[in-house]
Amino acid sequence: MDLFEYQARDLFAKHDVPVLAGEVIDTPAAAREVAERLGGRAVVKAQVKTGGRGKAGGVKLASDPEDAVAKADAILGMDIKGHTVRQVMLAQTADIAEEYYVSFLLDRTNRTFLAMASVEGGMDIEEVAATKPEALAKIPVDSIEGVTPAKAAEIVAAARFPAAVADQVADVLQRLWKVFVAEDALLVEVNPLVKTGDGQIIALDGKVSLDANAEFRQPDHAALEDKGAANPLEAAAKAKGLNYVKLEGGSVGIIGNGAGLVMSTLDVVAYAGEAHGGVTPANFLDIGGGASAEVMANGLEIILGDPDVTSVFVNVFGGITACDAVANGIVQALQLLTSRGEEVTKPLVVRLDGNNAELGRKILTDADHPLVEQVDTMDGAAQRAAELAAK
Repeated sequence: MDLFEYQARDLFAKHDVPVLAGEVIDTPAAAREVAERLGGRAVVKAQVKTGGRGKAGGVKLASDPEDAVAKADAILGMDIKGHTVRQVMLAQTADIAEEYYVSFLLDRTNRTFLAMASVEGGMDIEEVAATKPEALAKIPVDSIEGVTPAKAAEIVAAARFPAAVADQVADVLQRLWKVFVAEDALLVEVNPLVKTGDGQIIALDGKVSLDANAEFRQPDHAALEDKGAANPLEAAAKAKGLNYVKLEGGSVGIIGNGAGLVMSTLDVVAYAGEAHGGVTPANFLDIGGGASAEVMANGLEIILGDPDVTSVFVNVFGGITACDAVANGIVQALQLLTSRGEEVTKPLVVRLDGNNAELGRKILTDADHPLVEQVDTMDGAAQRAAELAAK
């Protein structure tokens, strides 16, 4: 889960990372009172989950409270790289002498954590990495050792921070690591980390991505979700405890048991769809290894509720999840939707194999639903689902 800047700033403050005062608002009129509390002058910053705000005109300096109202009015409603600005943060101004960059992230390639730091902050760090790779220090961080004073000093030295701020930057790095660990983050980034005119080090802007797999440990993180921007199908699936991801542009709804099988199903459907006008999968939905009939019914209800879906492919290899439970789930889901007065018009192609497959097929045969077809092979079922979607 990616956070807005103001949410990252709040997490930083919670863990004693030095930040400037700031408040978030969603109407221009509210900017006047906030600017007055901040001393009159304020930086008005668009709150969107993308970079390049400054270049797009989403960050403006307000000279007084009335100017803050005007600046907020100009930024609210802007489109920045496809993101509509619905909130702005008013922050204290800073006397910036130098700008740096620091971050911690999960390094999946090397199966470790990584610290990155540069004395050339304030710009796209990707540009620095591409044009001046020597200016970006990359230091592995052991998950057990963490960022000790010695490790922080190593990062500072590798990035060649000036001696006058070395101790302060090292202290901030240790505090940012606490944010990274305590909040179960995948990324904690500060750009810029600034040195002010009086020599203080402050995190002026922050970017944080949290690990959704750690939600069970972090009940407070639910309040950080941007529910207004959430895909309604994904929100509905999450409420039912389903592992669902909506895919843009697809028309074949996919249900399978096990992430590996579902990913393979996506590939097979995409390949089959090439012969039918470029039909592609509409979603990823893994009902899991021990799914019950109720879980199957919930999944099918979500898929059939997607207006982009024109056919559904249920691909199950029975193991812990028995095929008869899947078949019962399909029958129950169709009965449930019909009882609600919802017309079911989308064809289902079902491939069952493995544990209790024969019984599962019999359940579907006996139900004799006009929209349900059974196909014995995965490739054959994918071809038929793509064909039906194209129609």
